[in-house]
Amino acid sequence: MYTPPAFAVDDTTELYEMIRQCRLANFITATPDGPLATPLPMFLDEAEGEMGVLYAHLARPNPQWQAPVIGHGLAVFMGPDAYVTPSWYPSKAEHGKVVPTWNYTAVQASGPVEFFEDADRLLEVVSRLTAIHEAARPLPWAVTDAPEGFISAQLRGIIGIRMPVVSLQGKRKMSQNRPEADRKGVKQGLGDSRNPTDQIVSGMIPV
Repeated sequence: MYTPPAFAVDDTTELYEMIRQCRLANFITATPDGPLATPLPMFLDEAEGEMGVLYAHLARPNPQWQAPVIGHGLAVFMGPDAYVTPSWYPSKAEHGKVVPTWNYTAVQASGPVEFFEDADRLLEVVSRLTAIHEAARPLPWAVTDAPEGFISAQLRGIIGIRMPVVSLQGKRKMSQNRPEADRKGVKQGLGDSRNPTDQIVSGMIPV
């Protein structure tokens, strides 16, 4: 990922938090027949390995797990993003030398990919993934709420993914490269938007 120094996120704790905030990642592998990608909820076990390990699962009919992986896999976590119009820059009125851009956050993690079918490991993955996304609910649903036989049948329909992280890159592009007046203009413009994501990005712009 191309990341100018002004936008780089290097702190591992911050990168982990950016991953946790993303509800869906793109899991990408290079294969002899070309790249394959699947949108997946993934979770990071920070305590495992040197840089953590990512886990997820694919539907068994998905051909991605059957294709030989060339090199490492790649997980792309995209955070809030918003279009930025030059009209929000006071500098536009001064010299007109401005163009549109996009503000966003992203984390890319890569590492060797393991696909697995072991039922106990699969059960652990789906249980942990479910617990993460049910935690905020008043009455969280748990995998154990469903009949054991039903869950066993469901597990036979999925393939697990384990990817130890060996490379982690983060980017937060939030108008840091613009003068303070321009940053304030973008913050105000996005804050006035009716789009909830625009408003989130507004709150992330440093002034």
